[in-house]
Amino acid sequence: MGRLQRTLSNISETSDTDNGRVAVAGGSIDYPNQPVLVGRAALRTGTDHVRVLVPDPLYGPVAGSSPNLLVSSYEGDQFDQNAADDAGNVCEWADALVIGPGLVDADTDALRDVLERTDIPVVVDALAIEPALESDLSTAVLTPSESEDDPIYEAYGSLEAFTEETDAVITLTGGVDEIVTAGERLESDTGTSALTVAGTGDTLAGITASLLGQGMDRQEAAELGAWILGKSGELATTEYGPGVIATDVIECIPKTIR
Repeated sequence: MGRLQRTLSNISETSDTDNGRVAVAGGSIDYPNQPVLVGRAALRTGTDHVRVLVPDPLYGPVAGSSPNLLVSSYEGDQFDQNAADDAGNVCEWADALVIGPGLVDADTDALRDVLERTDIPVVVDALAIEPALESDLSTAVLTPSESEDDPIYEAYGSLEAFTEETDAVITLTGGVDEIVTAGERLESDTGTSALTVAGTGDTLAGITASLLGQGMDRQEAAELGAWILGKSGELATTEYGPGVIATDVIECIPKTIR
């Protein structure tokens, strides 16, 4: 924990410097709010600018959800090759990318194209995880829940083998959040059962991307991201009791970092 505390102190002390830009590609008619939660979590972790890329039908609701988010849209309601081109352009602006939250029925080849063409760190979340398994993941942190890791087991046999073969880093969310990297597992020592509420996986993706965009290496960002999520959940539970929601956790991120 001492190393993580020193890193948190560094984040607190560098608030007046360039703290990076995060791009988020996600959202669908069924899940319009997931990229918003990701963006809000990234901002609360210290990121200077977040640009969310969503399907055109979501532009109005997402743009109106927060004056703090930059919002772009792509034509239609499916993430296809044209959307991948737009995402590639946004990645040229960004220091880190989150792809996948709420991204229903995305074209598999389009998702892989984004991962192959970008050279910034990427958080691969939710519905983008399975398509991403055939891509270069040497700059990626995957953030599956325990219900989203089956494709990894099916393809590689274990999470440890997957990280060894692909050089990916995994933050596995569940009863106890775990970081899997270079064939080893580490457990986060913070957290609460309240973090089973919807949206906390998106919160983790945003925290992790913010840390990556601020220049942290992937293992450290994964470890610290899980720790910040867990501690923010603890603080939110203390303040709000059993009715904690994801936005409560997000609002506690600055308290955790301080």
